[in-house]
Amino acid sequence: MSAMLQDKVALVTGAGSGIGRAVALAYAAAGARVVVSDIHDARGRQTVDQIVELRGEAIFQHADTSRPEDNAALVQAALDRFGAIHIACNNAGVGGEAHVIGDCPPEEWNRVIGINLSGVFYGMRYQIPAMLRAGGGSIVNIGSILSQVGFREHAPYVAAKHGLLGLARTAALEYASQHIRVNTVGPAFIKTPLLDNLPPQTLDALAALHPVGRLGRPEEIAELVLWLSSDKASFVNGAYYAADGGYLSQ
Repeated sequence: MSAMLQDKVALVTGAGSGIGRAVALAYAAAGARVVVSDIHDARGRQTVDQIVELRGEAIFQHADTSRPEDNAALVQAALDRFGAIHIACNNAGVGGEAHVIGDCPPEEWNRVIGINLSGVFYGMRYQIPAMLRAGGGSIVNIGSILSQVGFREHAPYVAAKHGLLGLARTAALEYASQHIRVNTVGPAFIKTPLLDNLPPQTLDALAALHPVGRLGRPEEIAELVLWLSSDKASFVNGAYYAADGGYLSQ
């Protein structure tokens, strides 16, 4: 273990698999005590078990990030157990169904926006007051390459990820003088459980969209999140970092 985040308390949403789990493990390996949250309790507890195997310290708290009360309870659980929050990675999200805008059911729009955008607002709404009491902190929100460009048949997702970026930049401006940094990471297509149900030919087609010729790995995203969360990135605020294998350079 490194000491990059020694004595820090870090919270990760959607930490039961994929990018969220990789971030939680990276935080723990860097010395942080980690609050793991997910809607899938068994997966979240598996992440906690993996952290304990690393000789780290972690707790699990069930949280549906689309519910303000779950975000409030998540922060309170962190404070009750560890006494503070210094770092948060708002990662929980869904891909959504494929529809052109003229066929998209309003309930699908509301579901995706509720998790991918409102969920990040609710998270920061309760994380920020706790960080202020701790003297500052770092928030990293997981956006997407689709925070920057469109993508056919996924308007709710694209809109949510664009909105997330504006939300993060505004928070960065509002709290910079109070020692809270807020940044956004924009992954391209990453090999996570969100893609598990896709046929091999679709995965191959997605990989071919990236100039590097492959999908990303959760651990590659976690390394960037870890740096942004640490004091090594102390002058980085309100920024968007693509981790996309060259996707946005096309």
